[in-house]
Amino acid sequence: LAVLVGASLALSGGILQGVAQNGLADPGILGINAGAGVAVIALLYFFAAGTAPAFALPVAAFAGAAAAAVLIYAIAYKGGTVTPSRLLLVGIAVNAGLGAAMLVLSLRLDQQLYAYAVAWLSGTIAGTSWRYVLALLPWTLLLVPVTFYKAHTLNVLNLGDMIATGLGAGVERQRLVLVGVAVALAGSSVAVSGGIGFIGLVGPHLARRLVGPNHRVMLPTAMLSGALLLVVADILARNLFAPVELPVGIVVSAIGAPYFLYLLARSGN
Repeated sequence: LAVLVGASLALSGGILQGVAQNGLADPGILGINAGAGVAVIALLYFFAAGTAPAFALPVAAFAGAAAAAVLIYAIAYKGGTVTPSRLLLVGIAVNAGLGAAMLVLSLRLDQQLYAYAVAWLSGTIAGTSWRYVLALLPWTLLLVPVTFYKAHTLNVLNLGDMIATGLGAGVERQRLVLVGVAVALAGSSVAVSGGIGFIGLVGPHLARRLVGPNHRVMLPTAMLSGALLLVVADILARNLFAPVELPVGIVVSAIGAPYFLYLLARSGN
């Protein structure tokens, strides 16, 4: 499960960074994870934590993630276009609002479901079973080949809208397709692992340092980097304060937050 979730989140982050032409884009920072989280917490109103159908969670998470993505894109759309900086700022604001909504919803749960929701919102893969793997695996097997097929399109989009249009790429249509794939990857992963952040940010950056910006080789490398990062974080979460196991999302955030600040410090604007 750690391999699938880490790979999917890193691949989603790589797509979003390519579409937004901004290295700070990430499904967690842009509010997509939070949208999926709101939908999953709402689903817990109708099913107990131990009986919620695993195959229903990715569907609910995808719906929430898609709704968050549509909201962010609609607010960021101005003057016939969406600028990368506006997309990032709107995403951060929407992420904060959805985070507050998740907190309100979780406080309305009973004690047992609240404990489950808190652990889930922190990001955890402890106590899972093969049914969660089987719930996530079809999404990964379907969306990864589509992403690799669109790697050349991401390379073209990174040349800028004018050049991409001149080369015959339908910029807006391709963006919508790629964002939809990124949302599906992030939403299905969040459904089975909770609010694990920064994998989508760090994975693509590590890949670019290793193999360069060409998405045809960067995206597979980002998947491997994200999978390895989450597996290592899970090992640390299990052993740092044994026998108490930390939520793996806390360990990932402890690694990713300083790296995010480092990227902000290096950013020129």
